[in-house]
Amino acid sequence: MQPFQYARATDAEQAVAVVTADRHTSFLAGGTTQLDLMKDGVLHPERLVDITGLPLGGITHTESAVRVGALTTMEELAADPLVRERLPFVREALLLGASVQLRNMATIGGNLLQRARCRYFRDPTVSACNKRAPGSGCAAITGIHRMHAILGTSENCIALHASDVAVPLAALDATVHVQGVDGVRSFPLTQFYLPPGDTPHVENVLLHGELITAVEIPLLPANARSHYLKVRDRVSYEFALTSAGAALVIENGVIQEAHVALGGVGTVPWRCWDAEEVLSGAPVGPDVFRAAAEAALQGARPLPGTAFKVELAKRTLVRTLETVAGASS
Repeated sequence: MQPFQYARATDAEQAVAVVTADRHTSFLAGGTTQLDLMKDGVLHPERLVDITGLPLGGITHTESAVRVGALTTMEELAADPLVRERLPFVREALLLGASVQLRNMATIGGNLLQRARCRYFRDPTVSACNKRAPGSGCAAITGIHRMHAILGTSENCIALHASDVAVPLAALDATVHVQGVDGVRSFPLTQFYLPPGDTPHVENVLLHGELITAVEIPLLPANARSHYLKVRDRVSYEFALTSAGAALVIENGVIQEAHVALGGVGTVPWRCWDAEEVLSGAPVGPDVFRAAAEAALQGARPLPGTAFKVELAKRTLVRTLETVAGASS
């Protein structure tokens, strides 16, 4: 790891101004991704601005939403009583997303901004990586890509977005609040991330120096039921092969409201709008659930190493919906 300067921020506006003014300066919070990539020689910031002392933590409740400060840890959010009661699939995703040690370090803002887990992106000896070196190619496409994406890919990148909690947050239309030198902005999470297209190195809508300050999570209706299912190679801490987050409101055997998203398969947290359309107004049942899964994966573009994910993702979603429907009956 190359030498770097370290500064501890005491004011959010000053921290944003300092980072914005220098392309070689980055924020530091929990550091669970930033420091790993620096040690691996992937990132080379000349200065880190530590924001952990800023008043950007904490959880506040309203009648319709939970507002989560960006420096709130994963463990703190998972322990919140209202999250446990009204957003159970968010809590499940948090608990399945990392070990206890990491959950006590990793922040919500940092989790949403974690970089791709692609082995080629994280190995600087591999020259072909459009995320690290735009225009150099994508080694994963012709290499080992079992853990890569099948939705939202392009000929330039198939790297997977690995966050677990981003899946239910996308399903819920969570809002990301950011602060920059020109003021504050807000984005629906479904519009916050950018698919690779021709610019895989541009992963989200943030400008350099903009800082996530909070995430606002709408509460599910009191009669809603939800579940997050993560399929992985081992039970202990591991990234998802496929995952699904779903919340349903069911009345008299008919689905009145549906929120569905997939993980482990998309270059961004994958909101399943087509699946929600199939589910809304439909009777609960295996045929409807399978039709929703087919709709969710209709745009999949697998490669030989990821072809198994198409059916696995469908089954993951069907099982998730069955679990939610069973809890609602």
